[in-house]
Amino acid sequence: MNQDNLDGVLLVDKAPGMTSHDVVAIVRRCLNMKKVGHCGTLDPLATGLLIIVLGRGTKIQDLLMAEDKEYVGTMTLGVMTDSQDADGQVVETREVPNLSRAQIDAAFAKFHGDFYQMPPMVSAIKKDGVPLYKLARQGKTVEREPRFVHVYAHEVREVRLPEIDFRVVCSKGFYVRTYAFDIGNELGCGAHLKQLRRTKSGKFTLDHAVTVNDIQTLDAATIRGRILTLPAVSRMRGA
Repeated sequence: MNQDNLDGVLLVDKAPGMTSHDVVAIVRRCLNMKKVGHCGTLDPLATGLLIIVLGRGTKIQDLLMAEDKEYVGTMTLGVMTDSQDADGQVVETREVPNLSRAQIDAAFAKFHGDFYQMPPMVSAIKKDGVPLYKLARQGKTVEREPRFVHVYAHEVREVRLPEIDFRVVCSKGFYVRTYAFDIGNELGCGAHLKQLRRTKSGKFTLDHAVTVNDIQTLDAATIRGRILTLPAVSRMRGA
């Protein structure tokens, strides 16, 4: 594959503490190319699968972003933050009752299938052309339109109060931090998202992903060898 004509997809396992744009910048430097984008933002707190599109691969960016996602995460009950995740400031704490597994399962079941979700202020949705997260940094809260979302599958993986480990398979535009927040409210004690890892996007999994450390330490030829060509992407998607 010619370095001047890299077209395809690179699957990256994003490390914590960096933005999706940070990963794009690292890939640009490694491959010495400008036309690089990503499909589906992962917050700095989150790790896992980030689809990086290269060259003509950027033309299928919207198509790849529209596919369903799978996440595993941990929510902490009894503590609410202004960002709905562990990176935010604590705004309220409540006592966590001795919840039964049946109560927890029932709360998760209420957020299955079709429902509306209120986007958090810490999101990339724009209000009058300005991303909400920029308004949030200014201490502003504005009205948002609820978004229609879908949960295809969920699993309560482990309960060790005040923490709950879970898995969720959801539609595009789904906010897992808001999912944790809403389930916490349903349980009467509030919650925030402590950890999050994206494990799947469409047909793509972490099995074929390179780490950010790989991109930073291995030679460019090795990373080029991990790029999925556009025909390979099409075959994997069953298109």
